[in-house]
Amino acid sequence: MKKLVVIGAGMASGRMLEHLFDADPAAYEVTLFNAEPRGNYNRLMLSPVLSGEKTYEEIVTHDEAWYADHKVTCRFGEKVTGIDRDRKVVIGEKGEVAYDKLVIATGSNPFIIPLPGHDLEGVIAYRDLEDTNRMIDLGAQPDAKAVVIGGGLLGLEAAAGLRLRGVDVTVVHIMGHLMERQLDEAAGYLLRKSLTEKGIKVMCKANSKEILGEDGKVRALLLDDGTELPCDLLVMAVGIRPSTALASEAGLAVGKGVHVDDQMVTSDADILSLGECVEHNGAIFGLVAPLYDQAKVLANTLLGKPDTFVNKEVSTKLKVTGCDLFSAGDFAEGETREDIVFRDPARGVYKRLVLEGNRIVGAVMYGDTADGAWFYSHIKDATDVAEMRDTLIFGPAFQGGGTADPLAAVAALPDDAEICGCNGVCKGTIVDAIKGGAGDLPSLKAQTKASGSCGTCTGLVEQLLELTLGDSYAAPAAQPICACCDLTHEDVRRLIKSKELKSQPAVWQELGWKTPNGCHVCRPAVNFYLLADWPLEYQDDLQSRFVNERKHANIQKDGTFSVMPRMWGGITTPDELRAIADAADKFKVPTVKVTGGQRIDLLGVKGEDLPAIWADLNRAGMVSGHAYSKGLRTVKTCVGTDHCRFGTQDSTGLGIKLEKLLWGSWTPHKVKLGVSGCPRNCAEATCKDVGIVCVDSGYQVGVAGAAGMDVKETERLADATTEEEAIELTTAFIQLYRENAKYLDRPYKWVAKVGLDWVKERVVDDLDSRRALVERFEISQSVYRKDPWADHVENERKRYAPLADLTLEAAE
Repeated sequence: MKKLVVIGAGMASGRMLEHLFDADPAAYEVTLFNAEPRGNYNRLMLSPVLSGEKTYEEIVTHDEAWYADHKVTCRFGEKVTGIDRDRKVVIGEKGEVAYDKLVIATGSNPFIIPLPGHDLEGVIAYRDLEDTNRMIDLGAQPDAKAVVIGGGLLGLEAAAGLRLRGVDVTVVHIMGHLMERQLDEAAGYLLRKSLTEKGIKVMCKANSKEILGEDGKVRALLLDDGTELPCDLLVMAVGIRPSTALASEAGLAVGKGVHVDDQMVTSDADILSLGECVEHNGAIFGLVAPLYDQAKVLANTLLGKPDTFVNKEVSTKLKVTGCDLFSAGDFAEGETREDIVFRDPARGVYKRLVLEGNRIVGAVMYGDTADGAWFYSHIKDATDVAEMRDTLIFGPAFQGGGTADPLAAVAALPDDAEICGCNGVCKGTIVDAIKGGAGDLPSLKAQTKASGSCGTCTGLVEQLLELTLGDSYAAPAAQPICACCDLTHEDVRRLIKSKELKSQPAVWQELGWKTPNGCHVCRPAVNFYLLADWPLEYQDDLQSRFVNERKHANIQKDGTFSVMPRMWGGITTPDELRAIADAADKFKVPTVKVTGGQRIDLLGVKGEDLPAIWADLNRAGMVSGHAYSKGLRTVKTCVGTDHCRFGTQDSTGLGIKLEKLLWGSWTPHKVKLGVSGCPRNCAEATCKDVGIVCVDSGYQVGVAGAAGMDVKETERLADATTEEEAIELTTAFIQLYRENAKYLDRPYKWVAKVGLDWVKERVVDDLDSRRALVERFEISQSVYRKDPWADHVENERKRYAPLADLTLEAAE
């Protein structure tokens, strides 16, 4: 068997090996080197790992079992030090390996600007898992600050991920607007505005001068105008350079990258190359779609099959939650070019098509990118758009007389239109797979890899399923609550009520659970549903709660805990502050932090110290802030009419009343409230689960906002003329959410499912329904509104009281 050695276990070489093994698994005996101590993972998904939306394990492409199944000899964590072309051997740190064919897939190196101080500790690039973990670790530090140099794709994804980890982030970009290679100024403005709303500071036309340090560590970035930007970590994301040192030292032809021909063969007939390290017809590569095309061609070359690599036009999308952006082609201005522009400021939508003659040469879209693939296909095919010019900007649904069919856009795409840019999968390939029996999304992913990388094309793939299968297509069914049963969350909720099931054993028995006592997935959900529906009959099962709720504190990455006492409406007293300070001293708490919810967090408390620190805080009159619970977290307030000259109502007083009324209530997910004393909205009430804005005429009650991985403004539930009415509306809404939402759905997700009109009918329009909801909430609170810290302290006191009495009797 011929011997194939591959240097580099990245996405390009991984795809090449897949093609090779699929076509002829016995063609080569494969040895795979990788400088990283791991195999192939999806680098496109490092930003979701950084933001916390995914784990590293979820982005592994080839695990140990895959390599073992294909008999690949893995030499991970071992660098290749040289290639001896005369002897046809690869020289690794741990020995030599002979080859018949060699593939160089060394990727690229991040470009580090040689600023003074660039070698300080804390100056990193953003290329691999180690860089990602450094940024994740930074997010665990209190008051952490980071500076990202570079306003391109990678820099913005790094900044967004760091911000979601709670880091104070500033992006420094030398150009006039962000992503200038992919966006025009108008789209760049919208992107900057969106990022700023997420709490990311953006500085354009900013030139970095020096990286300042202290004790060998980065301290700040100095700009040439004298501005200092303090930072604990500085991330350089200013570009990449092909990694060509190994090929150059071996005497291969090298320019900007390793020279390859159309079959991905280098200047040595037995050495091939692909990926970010290569140069083909003067072009180098940084996006994954052409790399996957190279992988297919190279595999065919190894097997002796004729194939040719053609560098195609590519499109760009940004993987930042809440920033919907698409760019393709050339959008530079020119005397022979015309623009068609559509703007919708209220929705934050901007679309621009650049035409030369009657052909689209560039497209930039922000806020609504649904038609991106359609425009992209016309750019690639140089389609004559003269007949649809007047309606072109509105997309395929308005061509040929227009239609309201939601599938019109995908139906209008030609077969060679690229649907999945990451994997280079076109519409025709997907349709053929569907006709061949791949009738659902998982089957299509397995067969074509469409939607299997970044996931932004999933909607288009599902539309193709619906379009191709017609009435026989079954839309993705709601997932069962877990593997223990076939019922959805909604089914379980409905049956618990209709069958009057009031215990977990009753649920397991009557609803046909496959496991005797449920599992870690379903038990917390069922426990909540029973608690919410039968508060007088059901007793909360602590063992069916997540670890934070069992411990009444948030567990940290090092195994210590976060203790956060409640501060009603953000108001505190000198006595409470002294109690917190005394507790921090007594228990050697390493970090004391003011949170975004107007409370003070004691971070780093040892598990064995929890009861004692609770007892000390309890004696000062402080109760648990429930920062760990699926329940009410905080009610953020501003000072309102008490102190502010703009205040219209007593926002602080209302916030405290709501918090004292709602605290201790268990809900499907955490709930946060805000009460702002005037429309200036200092308490950020318009992005809370429930937000009340005080106005001269009363109170504007909004619901279903979000400010986490998704950012969403509240929807107006109702206007209240009195404080009592505002409280009643809020209480009724919370109870309706408790009684109907799927476990672990935040209010904004639940409202999106049932519709705000459905909520209004029960909370606003029907007064009897509203009062009944409030009454049921009060019944539940009569059972469950307890302070878990005080309960624990009291239980411990009762436990040891008999021992104290015996000691006293013995002394007498």
